[in-house]
Amino acid sequence: MKELDKCMLCPRECKVNRNKNELGICGMNNKIKVARIALHYYEEPPISGQNGSGAIFFSGCNMKCIFCQNYNISTKNFGKEITINELATKMLELQDKKAHNINLVTPTHYIPQIAEAIKIAKKNGLKIPIVYNTSSYEKIESLKLLDGLIDIYLPDLKYYDDFIAMRYSKAFNYFEIATKAIKEMYNQVGKPKFDKNGIMKKGVIVRHLVLPNKEEDSKKIIKYIKDTYNDKVFISIMNQYTPIKQVEHIKELNCKINDNTYKNLIEYACSLNINNAFVQEGETASESFIPEFDLTGI
Repeated sequence: MKELDKCMLCPRECKVNRNKNELGICGMNNKIKVARIALHYYEEPPISGQNGSGAIFFSGCNMKCIFCQNYNISTKNFGKEITINELATKMLELQDKKAHNINLVTPTHYIPQIAEAIKIAKKNGLKIPIVYNTSSYEKIESLKLLDGLIDIYLPDLKYYDDFIAMRYSKAFNYFEIATKAIKEMYNQVGKPKFDKNGIMKKGVIVRHLVLPNKEEDSKKIIKYIKDTYNDKVFISIMNQYTPIKQVEHIKELNCKINDNTYKNLIEYACSLNINNAFVQEGETASESFIPEFDLTGI
């Protein structure tokens, strides 16, 4: 845990001593804290499949997006502390429940502990793929600690315009940092691979949550992914944005996505001949993608 004596795991580089309970932007010390461990059915089809993804929702976050749907765990740090060995055991329990994978949600600030837990779990029989589900506000040096341990990367690419990134997430140089991180992820796992049932075993799915009144920013992100990776990665274009209480004072965010905006973006992606993509249909913004967090079973 020496990395946590002067924590610089993420681009925030807070330099706090998390081993002595000093807290940086993520709000976490050196203890692993989780809000939910359960089968999860609301990821992309090759991740959730029929059996569900073995999701582990970690408390705290280094991004602090003002519109975060998981505000209680990302900012209020709701959750329960567990040890590295307990985390490894939970991974094995999810495998026993027939989860298609282990899905590490918001894991950035726990990379050293997670790496150790994965090694322990693999020694004890963990065989299903490991999914790293992230905002992409990552450092290359930290991601390299996971090389060989992660099978599938599920990174966001939230913003193209740095002004928007600063306004909504206080994330400086987000696009530059995130795109470099995604390149490292791709270098680690390569092109997508699936089993006979269409469940992903290796690869990268880049997610982009469409924000209201930001159509041009979304188009730039879609074009970047096409120009950079062609069909070597999948892109997931999501319309599930839902305004929460924290954005009531931000007029442009205090509304749902316009149907025509989303339709235009899908048509734009088609015009670029993007083949490997996931899109959403219907009123996904009104659905509950994340069940209420509780500590049952942790």
